[in-house]
Amino acid sequence: MTTVKHILIVEDEADLAELLCYNLRKQGYEVEVCRDGASGIRRILESGPDLVVLDVMLPHLSGLQIARQVRTDPKTAQIPILMLTARAEEADQVAGLRIGADDYVTKPFSLKVLLARVEAMLRRARADHPTSHDFLELGPVRADLSTHEVIAAGESVKLTLTEFRILVALMRTKGKALSRADLMYTAMGPDVLVTTRTIDVHVAAIRRKLRNCGARIRTVRGVGYLFDQAAEGVAIDSEID
Repeated sequence: MTTVKHILIVEDEADLAELLCYNLRKQGYEVEVCRDGASGIRRILESGPDLVVLDVMLPHLSGLQIARQVRTDPKTAQIPILMLTARAEEADQVAGLRIGADDYVTKPFSLKVLLARVEAMLRRARADHPTSHDFLELGPVRADLSTHEVIAAGESVKLTLTEFRILVALMRTKGKALSRADLMYTAMGPDVLVTTRTIDVHVAAIRRKLRNCGARIRTVRGVGYLFDQAAEGVAIDSEID
């Protein structure tokens, strides 16, 4: 039996919120709208939606502040976040990804593109919940494919859904380099178009969260990244830093 997915839209522009709500409901989703940041974070914590569509510029509490709270609360840390921003500057997009957004769409946007992004993110979330426990373990890093729990050198690591999928993709290759295009396909799906810089930002976040184990994610110049289970020491700086 298919469970109807609950999507929470946090958007203060009434016309846009109504348009998104109408079209997402047409796709069969259960949709709720909050018009400001304070009510948005309250409903996220209360209802635990399957996905949040989150505007950056909001009254009372910004989308970036909401994303930060969502990612630091264990009860909500794995909820996918699709961020909406009127700011097309790369620095603003990077800021959202660094805080923990899984994807972003800049205004004005194609409604078909946004609906495709939502569908892809929910599909990835479903695929990442196997029915039985399955583990990947390389050196001191262990990833539980059922619970999304990551342990690095004995310490729990909190990753977003996209970060988790990138880490798992790298661990599965066991030392083989993956291109940024490969990582985009694996972590975000074939129907999602993002820049290579998006992958770099996610990898930088994974390295930082893994602390000393972050050095095991190595940059292969001109190619992409690989997971080196033998590497030691502090994390290698990302190419974007």
